Amino acid sequence: QVQLVESGGGLVQAGDSLRLSCAASGRTPSTMGWFRQAPGKEREFVAAISWNGGSSYYADSVKGRFTISRDNAKNTVYLQMNSLKPEDTAVYYCAVYYSGSYYFKSSYRSWGQGTQVTVSS
Repeated sequence: QVQLVESGGGLVQAGDSLRLSCAASGRTPSTMGWFRQAPGKEREFVAAISWNGGSSYYADSVKGRFTISRDNAKNTVYLQMNSLKPEDTAVYYCAVYYSGSYYFKSSYRSWGQGTQVTVSS
């Protein structure tokens, strides 16, 4: 089983940038995804990237601002977040894709513990 550890979250102001990292315990030859969850809300899709980095997918709410990437040699997936908004405040999780739509949380396994991102205005 793959274990994932997210890092890079923090408290920033609107318009600032952050880069999140997701370190895996071993090779992850699968699509990887980022999700986020605000208090009292459902965990929602943010972005996903194919195993070789050739394809990426984004939620409409982050398209043009966030960029997902991966370095398989380091067993790490990244989420570069630019032009952050208060609405981006949430705990961010990475996960390994299993089966189904890339946009559904039920399609993923091996969730990390999450990293908090707080954006103030």
